[in-house]
Amino acid sequence: MTTSEAEAESAGNPPKGPEPGAAPDLLRAGTAGLIAAFVGFSSSFAIVLEGLTRVGASRAEAASGLMALSVSMGLCAIFLSFRLRMPISIAWSTPGAALLAGAAGTDGGFAAAVGAFLVTGALIVLTGLWKPLGRWVSAIPKPLANAMLAGILLPLCLAPAKAVQERPAVGLAIVGVWAVVGAFKKLYAVPAAVVVAIVLITATTHLSAADLGPLWPRPVLVAPEFTAAAVIGIALPLYVVTMASQNIPGIAVLNVNGYEPEPGPLFGWTGAFGLASAPFGGHAVNLAAITAALCADENAGPDPRKRYRAAAVGGATYVLLGLGAGAAVAFVGAAPPTLIEAVAGLALLGALGNSLVGAVADPGDREAAVVTLVVAVSGVEFFGISGAFWGLVAGGALYAGKRWRESHRAAPAEVTPPR
Repeated sequence: MTTSEAEAESAGNPPKGPEPGAAPDLLRAGTAGLIAAFVGFSSSFAIVLEGLTRVGASRAEAASGLMALSVSMGLCAIFLSFRLRMPISIAWSTPGAALLAGAAGTDGGFAAAVGAFLVTGALIVLTGLWKPLGRWVSAIPKPLANAMLAGILLPLCLAPAKAVQERPAVGLAIVGVWAVVGAFKKLYAVPAAVVVAIVLITATTHLSAADLGPLWPRPVLVAPEFTAAAVIGIALPLYVVTMASQNIPGIAVLNVNGYEPEPGPLFGWTGAFGLASAPFGGHAVNLAAITAALCADENAGPDPRKRYRAAAVGGATYVLLGLGAGAAVAFVGAAPPTLIEAVAGLALLGALGNSLVGAVADPGDREAAVVTLVVAVSGVEFFGISGAFWGLVAGGALYAGKRWRESHRAAPAEVTPPR
């Protein structure tokens, strides 16, 4: 047994599976990785672009951010998969991008947002190095974390209905394809809607070369600014939703499929790659959750020891997709915003449903969760800090007050039995 195999086995890799033919096994792994990367990219790149634009990125800076994220998460997946011999799938923070898309901007523009991205990456690294921080994040009441996420996602999920109202024919076609494909294979519903949207936008919109501009992305280095408003209003909510909605579920997906890596180093490495992408506009790199299953289960081959190749192929595909970020940004920038937002909204409906269920599942915590959601979705802003943070504060205060009252409720007096 080689050193790398011994390390993988000690890290919790599942036992040796059946020995299929090398070529078919590699083909299945490669196919699974390609599908995972395509689904992950096509399902949410519009959300990432919308988020970066909302916090002040220019078209060139948004293209740079999309490229930096794609390359960073691709290289991170390749590195960790080969290092641990496990299918470690990496993604950008889709809930985090939705948070940015719901922001009203911040003082200092995109430079302040980049400063917040760096703080988020540093917090994720610190979580990997210092276990108490991870426990504190896990201690955030799940109903409140889910309610905050639902408040972030809800405005974006209204976009498909608005698109149908403004452009009925195209909007209905996009939503219809999403619904029909989703009825048979939910995973491919959003990519199918993306393909239809591209075809219909190209057919119904006049896109000239001048509109598209440069198709190849160029790295744009942004000098960060660190402001209290951006750290509190962007970095902290971005960190919470990334950990609660991506990293922790990502570990759970690996565990369900028989892989048990140490979470701390994974968090630390994803945070480090996030730090590398942040100066170029990348908001957060983390473990994949939904698409991770494609590379970790039998879709990637019958031998669990060899499925790491699927995640590595997915990583390489992300790097290649990142090199086409300029074309994606150019097309999105020239297309009708309503239709692009509609595709993004369809991609987030599943996450919205899950977060709503998690927020109101416990009747005892429902009121605090609803307060969190209402404040987060209201768009209120104080001291330049977004509603997502204030929603968590308001719901947290209600939650803590209820727990305090319960703990200080007078205990019933003891009754002395008669002699």
